[in-house]
Amino acid sequence: MSEAKSTKERTYEKERAYLSPYAVLSEKTRGRLREEEPCPVRTEFQRDRDRIIYSKAFLRLKNKTQVFFAPDGDHYMSRLTHTLDVSQIARSIARGLSLNEDLAEAIALGHDLGHTPFGHIGERVLASLSPSGFRHSEQSLRVVDVLEKDGRGLNLTYEVRSGILHHVPEGKPETLEAEVVRYADLIAYINHDIEDAIRAGYLTAGALPQDAVAQFGRHTSERINTAITDICRESEGTPFVRMSAARSKALAELRAFMFENVYERANKLIQNSAERMLRSLYNYFTEHPQELPALYRKTAEIDVPRAVCDYLSSMSDRYAINVFKELFVPREGGV
Repeated sequence: MSEAKSTKERTYEKERAYLSPYAVLSEKTRGRLREEEPCPVRTEFQRDRDRIIYSKAFLRLKNKTQVFFAPDGDHYMSRLTHTLDVSQIARSIARGLSLNEDLAEAIALGHDLGHTPFGHIGERVLASLSPSGFRHSEQSLRVVDVLEKDGRGLNLTYEVRSGILHHVPEGKPETLEAEVVRYADLIAYINHDIEDAIRAGYLTAGALPQDAVAQFGRHTSERINTAITDICRESEGTPFVRMSAARSKALAELRAFMFENVYERANKLIQNSAERMLRSLYNYFTEHPQELPALYRKTAEIDVPRAVCDYLSSMSDRYAINVFKELFVPREGGV
């Protein structure tokens, strides 16, 4: 036991010696919602990372749409591969700025756990149907706080929970590690969505805004490396995380271009079907809450729309389609 304890203490010592004064030290975490016996080997942020990776919500990400629904090909981004991409970029930036890599990684791995099936279409549909609205960042926090482990939640640290909630553009990150994840998410989805769009035939490389290409480069790896390097150069030794003005403007141009030329166009191909399925499922389970799985029936006793949103947002694309077919598509022979 003494050797195991010294393993974690060595991690603490390294953090004190090498991390930026603006980093969050693992031993200084604000703690968990419920106190627990500490792990003798892992820091609290390392425990959070492991809990997220082994959660059911994390496993389901592999069958949730990023941009292209059920693409023909094995190399398109899913919500899971996007999450891993965000994690890798966040670790690289955190390392470059001497921030806490374990904290950044845990936030990144958990940031999309509450995302709906069918990507942002699903999010928009549930937001329009639910009386209290729906945001995937808030749902991700609800997943780790309430829904995982059969309603017990993962009991993550305050810093990871806050980072998950505030990873969206309008969020207000409380740590530099959370700010790193917000940048990593933006860098990841823009650049790999460009790659997927070119692969799918929605774009050619020559169609990209040339001013932005001049700032970042023509290839995915070059653009990501440029973004990471720029952030580290601009932010090193400072109490903030930011990109240079020129590159920030170019990244915004790429994002606007993708929304206009890819996201809306790609979404239209599945929008009607996805909306019809989710609206039908929402209406059905709102009217028949007793048919929800046991975990969600507990919530339905207090708030039926909340329970239905919990259930629908947990679904993978494939599972949502199967439930829809089971409820609404007549079987052959009437069986």
